[in-house]
Amino acid sequence: MICALGSAVCYGTATVLQAVAARAVPAEAGSDAGVDPALLLRAVRQWRYMAGLGLDGLGFVLQIVALRAVPIYAVGAALAASLAVTAVVAARVLAVRLSGAEWAAVGVVCAGLAMLGLASGEEGHEDGPAALPWALLGVAAAILLAGAVAGRLPGRARALVLGLGAGCGFGVVEVAVRLIDSIDFANPALYALLLGGGAAFLLLTSALQRGSVTTATAGMVLGETIGPALVGVVWLGDHTRAGLGWLAVGGFAVAVAGALTLTRFGEAPTGVDAA
Repeated sequence: MICALGSAVCYGTATVLQAVAARAVPAEAGSDAGVDPALLLRAVRQWRYMAGLGLDGLGFVLQIVALRAVPIYAVGAALAASLAVTAVVAARVLAVRLSGAEWAAVGVVCAGLAMLGLASGEEGHEDGPAALPWALLGVAAAILLAGAVAGRLPGRARALVLGLGAGCGFGVVEVAVRLIDSIDFANPALYALLLGGGAAFLLLTSALQRGSVTTATAGMVLGETIGPALVGVVWLGDHTRAGLGWLAVGGFAVAVAGALTLTRFGEAPTGVDAA
């Protein structure tokens, strides 16, 4: 659980850096599609984006360690809590003013995580259905198609599709990590991890650059928490401590609800680019 929280700190801080960098990159004329691969190439030239990627890499290592020790639902809720980290970092580093309700939401997220920490059992040791790795690969491919479709949607719907797609991509990574015991190039879960993670970064970068990032971040939080948690409980054998299932469900709901309250911090504050 400590590794999961450390991962949230890395991801939350990286969000501030990447959001500022993505907003600083102008969209090219005629590139109003939902997913712009060239945007990602332009963004990586920004030192803030590269620093954010470095933190993402460290966070991913911590996430893998956490997924090997605690259930997916606990790790997913901790990753959603990275928005609370983003809010605090933005308040301290970028001098963003948090309202009383937003500070309360940070406290709610922390309370939800504490409930989960108390209720979580050990990770499950089941492999799930034989078709699960292939299903993950199919979902990862569908995420890329969703990004292409998003380009034809109006602004708010496009942001929601991009964010939800990015969240599902990160969710594919969470589940795939549990299905990979060693580097096996015949294992479709390995390719699902790579495709899902790459698609998620691509869609998230596009969402940060255009449209309602608050809407996109809300979709991302839902996509990376609910689906993977259900897969872990139903197919991979994740469970809670005896008699504390109600506490785990309550903690999960509280942590995710608090994170959704802080979704505006998926976007760099106005005026930061010039600074």
